[in-house]
Amino acid sequence: MGSSLAIVSRMIDPKLIDELASRLSSSLPSGIQALQADVMKNMRASLESGLAKLDLVTREEFEVQSAVLARTREKLSRLEAQVKALEEINN
Repeated sequence: MGSSLAIVSRMIDPKLIDELASRLSSSLPSGIQALQADVMKNMRASLESGLAKLDLVTREEFEVQSAVLARTREKLSRLEAQVKALEEINN
């Protein structure tokens, strides 16, 4: 499970997780807020665990794959044009 936490930390900004945990813990009743540090720690762990189960990628990984897909589409278009030209020559 330690490796999945590392993946989540790499994929999701830790500040965002801290902010979510903070918002959740601050919305608790005042009696429970006395345990805020413990609650925040548990909420952060729960958020990381939940996010680790999702199939997420970083924005950078998404952009890289989008660029690869764009290049692949361009190459496919060029190859389709070449095949069409060759078919016209042979007909």
